[in-house]
Amino acid sequence: MAPLPLPLSPLLRHAEGLQALFSKVFRGFPRSFGAAVQPGAGQLLSGQRGAQCAASVCSSSSAGPDITQRLWALYHDTKRQAGVISGNSVNPDTIFANNEMSLRDIEIYGFDYDYTLAFYSRHLHTLIFNIARDILITKHRYPEGLRKYEYIPDFAVRGLHYDVQKALLMKIDAFHYIQLGTVYRGLHPVPDEEVIAMYEGCHIPLEIMSDFYGKSSHGLSMKQFMDIFSLPEMTLLSCVNDFFMKHNIDYEPVHLYKDVKEAIRDVHVKGIMYRAVEADIEKYICYGEQSHAVLKKLSALGKKMFLITNSPFDFVNRGMSYIVGEDWRDLFDVVIVQADKPGFFNDRRKPFRRVTDKGALLWDRIHRLDKGQIYKQGNLYEFLRLTGWRGSKVLYFGDHIYSDLADLTLKHGWRTGAIIPELRKEIKIMNTEEYVQMMTWLQALSGLIEQMQVHRDPASEAVVDEWIKEREAMRPQTKNFFNAQFGSLFRTYHNPTYFSRRLSRFADIYMASISCLLNYDLQHTFFPRRTPLQHESPFWPEHSSAAVSSAAPQDQSRV
Repeated sequence: MAPLPLPLSPLLRHAEGLQALFSKVFRGFPRSFGAAVQPGAGQLLSGQRGAQCAASVCSSSSAGPDITQRLWALYHDTKRQAGVISGNSVNPDTIFANNEMSLRDIEIYGFDYDYTLAFYSRHLHTLIFNIARDILITKHRYPEGLRKYEYIPDFAVRGLHYDVQKALLMKIDAFHYIQLGTVYRGLHPVPDEEVIAMYEGCHIPLEIMSDFYGKSSHGLSMKQFMDIFSLPEMTLLSCVNDFFMKHNIDYEPVHLYKDVKEAIRDVHVKGIMYRAVEADIEKYICYGEQSHAVLKKLSALGKKMFLITNSPFDFVNRGMSYIVGEDWRDLFDVVIVQADKPGFFNDRRKPFRRVTDKGALLWDRIHRLDKGQIYKQGNLYEFLRLTGWRGSKVLYFGDHIYSDLADLTLKHGWRTGAIIPELRKEIKIMNTEEYVQMMTWLQALSGLIEQMQVHRDPASEAVVDEWIKEREAMRPQTKNFFNAQFGSLFRTYHNPTYFSRRLSRFADIYMASISCLLNYDLQHTFFPRRTPLQHESPFWPEHSSAAVSSAAPQDQSRV
């Protein structure tokens, strides 16, 4: 089997090229104009091979026009050469590692059902939205005019936060900062100035945000939407907010949030969604030929397998029969439905109940978990006692970072694999020439600004200000590649998102779909790439010791 391309981001893949670019460009400039250094400005890169340009542009303000010409020459040369840097494409079927893990050590494979073994078409989100919208109207007496709103497939992305008190949907980065330009009230963005005024800046304190598992520490303050099923919920919240604002209707945001949450829950709990999918399975479920191939492969190699899902048996049985075949239960050693995750992983009180083929619940005590049988509820502690499947020999796959993976990796030492369907689309975008060129130039321009910002003469500052404006104009464009409202699932402009931070903490490996396992044999070891920390292996010349020492203000008497 040919090796898959290394799972590196475009920025890391282009790092060496950018380093070479700066060295090449800077070598073309003279060491000095022969002018004195401005007090307090610093000679950022003097003594740094390949970066003499920074020293050369340190000059008195009287040389302003000459400085301006040289800065712009550097700018254009950097931009020209940034355009020719390219990198290898990332294979969307790669499995990416956050933590070293060998499949050689895995004896038991566990799976969630929804969006892990079964993948749904966009028709399902439209169905959930429409039913929940109608529940709001009929059960909660919301205005009839809401029926005019239809589901907007590309409005929201997973991982967003919703401020329940302020009725605002937004994206937050790994450091709890709001990404300006991604705050929405209803279907319209909130101006940055208004956001900053409301939150007294861009930082969201932990106490009003969420705890380690994504739940708000202060009850109804800030909710994070981590489930793929939450996309219709976010869209419905935004549509109802939009309707109320358009019609100048005074409303309580907390009540709206609770009502929408209850309506979405009714779609699931009352079985409305399940019955609709079972009645037209070809419309809602994408045929899982590759999921079937993965299960067959693991079974043929003697691996134990189990299924733990929150969905009911009839729904799972109908879907798995469509994906795998009527004999799907023969592939699994244990099948647990309506598990009530994440409670299943924490609550020791719920015992298992056996479910008959006709859905009847039996009352006898469960002393073992038999292959071919169906069990309901239960808890992980009883599961571990009955199976003996403990620790790092177990690998469990799921799509929900909190409900499926967090407890397993933190409390029980299982290995975890996150299924992120959005990953395939994002990688394809990252592989496009347009995206690569823009990100390469954005990185090069950022480095240029950082190196030249020490020059305090008016001419230099005017040029750098122009570069900063260009950088600020480019950043929203990088967001729009992925989603016009909220951008990438994994990044704000430059920082990882809050979603990415949790993904890297709770998932040993992650991939676009379970089918990615077909690209690897079961002796394969996944190694996370050692990407340099900010203080390791300096990427930009100004991080070198020579640059830092020369950036200190100079004593004019010694120049």
